[in-house]
Amino acid sequence: MLLSDIFVLLDEVQFPRGTTWITRNRFKHDQGRLWITVPVRKKGLGLQRINEVKIYHEAPSARKHLASLKAAYLRAPYFHDHLPFLEELFSSKYEKILDLNLAIMEHLMKSLGIETKLILLSSLGIGSEGNERLVEVCTSLGATQYLAQGAARKYLDHNLFSDAHIEVKYVAPPRPVYPQLWGDFIANLSTFDLLFNCGPKSLEILKKASGSDSVS
Repeated sequence: MLLSDIFVLLDEVQFPRGTTWITRNRFKHDQGRLWITVPVRKKGLGLQRINEVKIYHEAPSARKHLASLKAAYLRAPYFHDHLPFLEELFSSKYEKILDLNLAIMEHLMKSLGIETKLILLSSLGIGSEGNERLVEVCTSLGATQYLAQGAARKYLDHNLFSDAHIEVKYVAPPRPVYPQLWGDFIANLSTFDLLFNCGPKSLEILKKASGSDSVS
């Protein structure tokens, strides 16, 4: 998102059947990695789009998750800057996982000072699938470049993008190293871990880790 002018969230694609980052993320506590997972309703519902998936509120996870984060980060320098948001987040009864994730993303963007425009795929009225859908998203927004992670290289039809005069650029996700609590550094945690520990320096750290070498 930091490298993009426009970030399109694919909320109309199929919700993964297995484990997914849509419902969980990694934090850090005194035992190492701390997983936080939001339970959702899947049983008997068949294939769902991401924007259809509802949170399972009957599971008493919200209070437990907030307590776990407090125990893990109470001594982090900037944790209390975000505690009011977390308390509101875990006390709110969001119906769908998309709404919860949007609230989180908007808070992270505001906290980091990222001004990228966020758009939902569902707002664009695009009916195509696969590579055609990605190309149509780009053309509908007047994009001349499409940013993708390296793992997507084998799935993209480069000819389709080329025919539409769209350049595909591959992006390496930033892997910043920064001060953390609880011993040795652990990479690839939630962005919240960076914010809790580094506060207003977080954007500078991300920019340094997202240098020119991360786009090819």
